[in-house]
Amino acid sequence: MTEYSLAELCITAASEIFRDETPEVFATLIGTLPKLAGYVAKETFLPGMMMSDGIYYLAAEPVHVGKRSVDYVVKKEGRIGYERVFTIVAKGNRHAFVGPVQVDQYGQMNLSCIGDYAAPKVTMLGVRGLPGNTVNNRTSMFFANHNKRALVAGEVDMVSGAGYNPTRYPNGKYPRGLDHRQIITNLCILDFEGSNHKIRVRSLHPGVSFEEVQDNTGFDLVRPDNIPETAPPTDEQLAIISKYDPNNMRSYIFKDNPPVRRAS
Repeated sequence: MTEYSLAELCITAASEIFRDETPEVFATLIGTLPKLAGYVAKETFLPGMMMSDGIYYLAAEPVHVGKRSVDYVVKKEGRIGYERVFTIVAKGNRHAFVGPVQVDQYGQMNLSCIGDYAAPKVTMLGVRGLPGNTVNNRTSMFFANHNKRALVAGEVDMVSGAGYNPTRYPNGKYPRGLDHRQIITNLCILDFEGSNHKIRVRSLHPGVSFEEVQDNTGFDLVRPDNIPETAPPTDEQLAIISKYDPNNMRSYIFKDNPPVRRAS
């Protein structure tokens, strides 16, 4: 069997968040893992996917992550400024794959501060684009370290991105575009397919038990009767990852770049 790292497992598993997307979805990929996951999806089953990854132009093929050589040429096909991006956000044909600092049982995200908002212990980026993303577009998340400081009890310290908390909506109706899909972590894949959008364990990475995941989560997770093991990457997927990550930036996603833990 081909050996692979935890990062490579999570990248290929995360590519599946785009499996049911429309052929020309606009994907916003924030961070190394989301970018490479989008690249795998585009190269294997969603060739028409458009991507935004911190550059103002549209490219004919994914742009290498990390440092690029002086002779590397981006295959530009057009430009996409903020005005067009905001139009796409409002229309809803977009999937934002982001990395918040906290998420709670409702899928509410925090990217702003840790601690009380009036006197925070740590301040971060603010809400950025999370409000618009979450009420208009499909959203998935990535956490490199699955623990109770990231997947928190109660509510997140500051609600930067909307979720399925009914008390936040006076009329009892969720925003029309609110559509959280999956959460990828170093332990498992989660989704929002429990009753009333409760967070459910979708798959467990090799060597990880449901109990380990629950012990590292600040709220109760939905446990299906049968939880599959996260599917391993194929040789084709590994080759795509290597192609677009020639500097092995994926080795920095998780501390010490661990190999996959196999059940004994």
